[in-house]
Amino acid sequence: MTPKVLVLGAGFGGLELTTILSDEFGDDLDLTLIDRSDHFVFGYSKLDVMFGRETPAAVRLSYSNIVKSGVWVRRETITSIDPVARRVTTDAATYEGDILVVALGADYDVAATPGLAEAGNEFYSVAGAERVREVLPAFSKGHAIIGVTSTPFKCPPAPSECALLLHDYLTERGVRDACEISLVMPFGVPVPPSPAASKALLAAFAERDITFVPDRLVRSLDPARKVAVLADGSEMEFDLFLGIPTHRVPAVVEQSGLAEGGWIPVDPTNLKTKFPGVYAVGDVNSVGTPKAGVFAEGAARVAAASIIAELHSTEAPPPYTGEGACYVEFGADRIGRVDVNFLSGLSPTGSFVDPSAALAGEKVEFGASRRRRWFGLS
Repeated sequence: MTPKVLVLGAGFGGLELTTILSDEFGDDLDLTLIDRSDHFVFGYSKLDVMFGRETPAAVRLSYSNIVKSGVWVRRETITSIDPVARRVTTDAATYEGDILVVALGADYDVAATPGLAEAGNEFYSVAGAERVREVLPAFSKGHAIIGVTSTPFKCPPAPSECALLLHDYLTERGVRDACEISLVMPFGVPVPPSPAASKALLAAFAERDITFVPDRLVRSLDPARKVAVLADGSEMEFDLFLGIPTHRVPAVVEQSGLAEGGWIPVDPTNLKTKFPGVYAVGDVNSVGTPKAGVFAEGAARVAAASIIAELHSTEAPPPYTGEGACYVEFGADRIGRVDVNFLSGLSPTGSFVDPSAALAGEKVEFGASRRRRWFGLS
């Protein structure tokens, strides 16, 4: 009997899992991949768009390029999820599956931070990055704050990358001396699992006169006074605010009964939810890894292996270890890499590869390999 699989969300997790199952079963698979968008964008490409290194059109990968055996791609908006029946309703149809994989990621709630929409700019969405691209040329003097508004948030190194790339951008324009840059983060160091990476980033901030404000969150912005109010009640004046907005599960997930404590709980060894036949991979779950594409991809591999074992009635795969490698922009065309393992030991461990031009090439190949594997593009 051909297994019917529903995959909700075509991000890192959904694309990797779909590819693995198609490779395994070919035409003996009936997999429907549903996403409300018509294209995919690598998370790191938002910084490229924001700082004018790439055009918005150049970073979009159309889902129409996906041609895989046993796979149907649907551009539809999901309106309800019934995890008990494994039934999904969209604005166009209703689907039922033997297996349901929720990979819908995290949504952004700009309104959760008072004043952010009126006085600041979020750069975590593609649309937000495009807006900041238009705002930056007008910033030539004053105080720029990059601020995190809540935890957890996607790609923990991204705020640090933004600060370093903003330094380069303002330097190239010849206005850096007239500008101050501050980074407000909820951690004591930029990348807590990797002391070496944190040390390198703090050194880079010091070299570039970037102020690191640790263990703080931005709770609100005062548009009239142009002031950011931090969680401890202190205030920081700003002329440009670049914010990381509050992250939430999509509303349709919250309404489904899948989420508990804000995110979908899963068995950390195989990404199964408490509902039989239902998995959750990537940013939408609370497995304990960072909300970043590479971890969603790794989780998808384990979930796919678990699904394959179930359908073939074979032994369960090794448990998910929460391993991943994150590339970190240091500016000046140099990139570092943080290798982290979150679930194998009592606490997360991480190592760091110093920034270099060689790693910049490795990051390019990282993206190219996914374009080939998921979209069939050279």
